[in-house]
Amino acid sequence: MGDDQSIGVIYVEDDDDVRIGGVQALELAGFSVSGFASVESASGSVRADMPFVVVCDVRLRGRSGLDWLSDLRRLDQDLPVILITGHGDISMAVQAMRTGAYDFIEKPCSSEQLISVVRRAAEKRRLTLEVRSLRSALADRNGIEASLLGRSPQIQEVRRLVSTLAATNVDVTIYGETGTGKDVVARCLHNHSGRRGGNYVAVNCGGLPESLVESELFGHEVGAFTGATRQRIGKIEYASGGTLFLDEIESMPLSVQVKLLRSLQDRSIERVGTNKAIAVDCRVVAASKVNLLELSEKRLFRADLYYRLGVAFIELPPLRERREDIPLLFEHFTLDAARRFERDAPILDEQTMSHLLAYSWPGNVRELRNVADRFVLGVLDSKAVNKSGFGTSDVSLPRQLENIERSIIEDALRRKQGDVQATAALLSIPKQTLYDKIKRLSVNVDQGGCGRPLRVLRSRRTVGRTDRPAHAGPDS
Repeated sequence: MGDDQSIGVIYVEDDDDVRIGGVQALELAGFSVSGFASVESASGSVRADMPFVVVCDVRLRGRSGLDWLSDLRRLDQDLPVILITGHGDISMAVQAMRTGAYDFIEKPCSSEQLISVVRRAAEKRRLTLEVRSLRSALADRNGIEASLLGRSPQIQEVRRLVSTLAATNVDVTIYGETGTGKDVVARCLHNHSGRRGGNYVAVNCGGLPESLVESELFGHEVGAFTGATRQRIGKIEYASGGTLFLDEIESMPLSVQVKLLRSLQDRSIERVGTNKAIAVDCRVVAASKVNLLELSEKRLFRADLYYRLGVAFIELPPLRERREDIPLLFEHFTLDAARRFERDAPILDEQTMSHLLAYSWPGNVRELRNVADRFVLGVLDSKAVNKSGFGTSDVSLPRQLENIERSIIEDALRRKQGDVQATAALLSIPKQTLYDKIKRLSVNVDQGGCGRPLRVLRSRRTVGRTDRPAHAGPDS
């Protein structure tokens, strides 16, 4: 039942036999239970943020359960309090639920009913405390850590590189799939450098018409071309003293690459329509979805520009390779969306979080942010969720774990171009184990990007042969 066994129970009942029976039933269900005969004796065990739920009889000798409910709500308004009522107290219990009780159980009740209600309350409490922990972690972050969120080793390495490089003036190339946060990293490099007082100028090289690229980058003089009725300061000149971010630089026309190279070497530019050199002093941060060295070897990107830019590199991992960061990122985006839309930040249920963890996230962090927006707006229904690629049907925990394991294996095979031995080494498991998992999980190698179905050998004897799956095309 997930991690609800880590949530304890405070059980208050003045009938000794009923209390002993309730405590035993909950302990057999895996809960840690503390039994008390009165509110007065139980009160000292309750504190804010405690990993417990409270089960309390309404009518007790001494203070009643209803009176205690008011105190508990003031102490921790999200603490689940389950009331136990006699038949004549049901209307009173319903009113108590309107004022904050989690649920009520009518006497006499079966052990199964008690366990079911407590289990649901424990799951709610676990999620509440988890969200509080995430929000506390977000509030305690500052500097680079506040911008580049995550606890995974990959993102920790990115933060280390950004911290090291920000203090220098070296040009940087950032690699990463669409939506991994290349602009965020570039802004971090600028904001934590000595150039933070200058302009941060972002240019999407793939979004500029070829006829306007030179004018956008280098500026132009009056009359330089038809329609140039006034002087224009280009992006490079405007970034002088600050940082120039060239996103999707792989899409820059080769003719413009030549002029950019000369500008970077001379640290000066010439506006279109003049031969006058203008000195510029900007740091260049380039970003690309593909390997620029490989492009240069295919003569699709100038090699001399690659070597001019290729001083320091930062590679951003896709979200599927740092799944442990998903809860923290999703909570951050949820809080941000709640502020933007002026809504309360809802708490994510365990089932939807399992889907988030199992999904492959082709749109990476940007896609996760969009899902968080829909979550806050209350439109993350079955139709919206299915469009995002993960379903809303009930899935058992073993099946969820299988989905996550399958996704990890498919991604590793894609990265190693279908090479099983290299994939096994990457995952730190024996090759035989990997073959067994591929067969058991029905791994879809096409989905992993290996280009063709992997031929899974059918017995341990055949697995031991030298046959291996054909290698596929390069990483996408």
